[in-house]
Amino acid sequence: MNLSLLLEMAASTLDDRVAVVSGDVSLTYADLDAAARRVAGKLVEDGAEGLVYCGTNDASFPIALFGAAYAGVPFIPLNYRLGDEQLAPLVQANSGSMIVAEDGEVAGADPGVTVDRRRLVDADFAASGEVELPPFVDPEDVAVVLYTSGTSGTPKAALLRHRHLTAYVIGTVEFASADPDDAALVTVPPYHIAGMANLLSNLYAGRRIIYLDAFEAQVWLDTIRREGVTQAMVVPTMLARVVAELDGAPADVPTLRTLSYGGARMPLPVLERALELFPGTGFVNAYGLTETSSTIALLGPDDHAAAFAGDPVAKVRLGSVGKVLPGIEVEVRDELDQPVPVGEPGLVYLRGEQISGEYDQGSVVDADGWFPTRDRGWVDDEGYLFIEGRADDTIIRGGENIAPAEIEDVLVRHDLVVDSVVVGVPDEEWGQQIAAVVVLAEGASLTADDLRDYCRQHLRGSKTPEIIEFRAELPRTPTGKLLRREVVADLTN
Repeated sequence: MNLSLLLEMAASTLDDRVAVVSGDVSLTYADLDAAARRVAGKLVEDGAEGLVYCGTNDASFPIALFGAAYAGVPFIPLNYRLGDEQLAPLVQANSGSMIVAEDGEVAGADPGVTVDRRRLVDADFAASGEVELPPFVDPEDVAVVLYTSGTSGTPKAALLRHRHLTAYVIGTVEFASADPDDAALVTVPPYHIAGMANLLSNLYAGRRIIYLDAFEAQVWLDTIRREGVTQAMVVPTMLARVVAELDGAPADVPTLRTLSYGGARMPLPVLERALELFPGTGFVNAYGLTETSSTIALLGPDDHAAAFAGDPVAKVRLGSVGKVLPGIEVEVRDELDQPVPVGEPGLVYLRGEQISGEYDQGSVVDADGWFPTRDRGWVDDEGYLFIEGRADDTIIRGGENIAPAEIEDVLVRHDLVVDSVVVGVPDEEWGQQIAAVVVLAEGASLTADDLRDYCRQHLRGSKTPEIIEFRAELPRTPTGKLLRREVVADLTN
């Protein structure tokens, strides 16, 4: 199974159903398939070794992805928000590829060789003559190259083969199962695995996919109401902005049946407020990684509803990522690589058909197929997976392992705190000190001692931050992940 077959199946079955809407561009499934084949022909004619996509969310994204799939070459979406010094090496590492970019210009590319992304929707963007596309694309071929966000260092190129991505789609979505009026709103960027997964799963289901090229909370709400959106996916920073925009008023989005969130850890106070403001919407927490071809665990609407209704066990599980999907295995191990009992924390390992665990420098999957996520977590007695954070983020103070997430959740529950990050900084006596950087609500006034007193009311003394500093904002990736290394550098320089 390969990606091009997913579109071929959808186009042959759904034909004139609208597949993609972005701005004033609307493509049926048949239109999308024809455009992708035109791009594939151009790729084959030019002898391109890949397709580098450096653009925003719009109709050109799925055309480019499936064009690469039909041509049998990798699709390589890059973060167009990167500065030239960061972007140029990634472009140059993929020399020999067709480059699709905003306005036909991108750092690191030879002048005049890039393609303006808007051209991909034009019928005249095609090979100069008849071109035969590859009759068969091997499921073992690399379909997508995604560069990790680089929150702890230089981005790595994760390789996802056709079989990994199709295993995820086929294992989680029923083909053509969407109602004709179903519509999915997508605002996560195309260079993120969530953007890739949203495209593939919604297309395979047969939904109308609506793209916003930039996220604004009010525009997002207006689009849901105007387009009758039934499904949407956000990252935590987006949901926080929507909650702030609503300012306590109900969301008034009667068509929105499902709201998924993921991409980074969701602060519980934000989620609790969102559950109040979207009373008719089912919430889904989707946990996955680039290397796992997106989602491997889900916390579904029933779990969220039970927590909102006050069920004490469900309220605890609201801090989990739910249960792993069918076909996925999870194992929690200690530092000696041995499995730990249920309920004990350790390093999370995963195994399954959709999991790649492969980079351009080689695979990190062990001989038995287990992928080390580098996340710390634990599993409860009913199989709910709790993620404490990245193993590298764990603070070790006097021999005690401390998860920053627990302290961050306490800080953001304070009425005057809108964002927080907790990190470990070197300390001669304790090994590490706990340091917190906090963003206050506009116009708010609070001292470090005030926050320490507040933390002591909710945490034991050893988890109270010794260092508390205030900033106007925290460094985050566009998908909301905290850039902890930048926070540590700021505190220690």
